[in-house]
Amino acid sequence: MEPSLNVLGTDLEPCSMQPLTGYYRNGCCDTGPGDAGSHTVCVIVTAEFLAMSKYLGNDLSTPRPEYRFEGLKPGDRWCLCAARFLQAAHEFAAPNVVLEATHVRALDIIPLELLQAHAVDAHE
Repeated sequence: MEPSLNVLGTDLEPCSMQPLTGYYRNGCCDTGPGDAGSHTVCVIVTAEFLAMSKYLGNDLSTPRPEYRFEGLKPGDRWCLCAARFLQAAHEFAAPNVVLEATHVRALDIIPLELLQAHAVDAHE
């Protein structure tokens, strides 16, 4: 199987194994035909982003053991829906982005320049 590419055109790096993220829960922001939300943006969540997401009806901070989800806390990496990232950017609450771990398909929804404006070093 051919490796997935990131928005920089190189091999997609893992986003997070702890907490385990990704549409396929493989630690990468891979996507496919069943991923209607395009969970392609590797972000480092902030308290501000988590509060905004909860306010908008997507509570990512509360543990949901029935889904084996521990809840996110500031500093965690997560594969975020591209549209949610775009919405957060418009609300001035966008989390930081790890470009090396963000799938190239994110560019279908988000301009590269916007992702770059929120980028941090992948190895921080």
